[in-house]
Amino acid sequence: VQVVESGGGLVQAGGSLRISCEASGSTLDSYVISWFRQAPGKEREWISCISVGNGKTYHEDSVMGRFTIFRDNAKNTVYLQMNSLKPEDAGVYYCAADNRIINPQAMCRTKLFFGSWGQGTQVSVSS
Repeated sequence: VQVVESGGGLVQAGGSLRISCEASGSTLDSYVISWFRQAPGKEREWISCISVGNGKTYHEDSVMGRFTIFRDNAKNTVYLQMNSLKPEDAGVYYCAADNRIINPQAMCRTKLFFGSWGQGTQVSVSS
C-alpha cells in the first residue's frame, strides 16, 4: 500500500486541524495505521494508532483527549483530528501503515513494525 498525507497547515494555539492519510494500491481497512510526528532536531515520535477490526485506538499521553484517529473506509482514508493544539504539537506528521501487526497495543508505537510511510505533512502552531 502507498499512503499520502495531506491537510497540514498553520493554526493558532487552541485551534483545530484535521490531517488525512489516503491509501492507494490496497484497502486500508486491513492495515494498522499510526501517526508519528517529528519536530525539528528531534526523533520521530509516535502519536496515535488505530487497529483493524474493532478499530480500537491508542494515543500518546500528551495528546489524549485532544486528538482523535478514525477511519473512513469508503474513502480509504485515515484521519487525525487535532483539537486544542499547542505549540509543542508542531512538526511533520507522518502516516505509517502495515498489515502484519498482530498486537497493535504493543507494536503500533514502534516505527520498525511499519513498512509503508508517507512523505509527511507539516503542522505549525503559533502561540
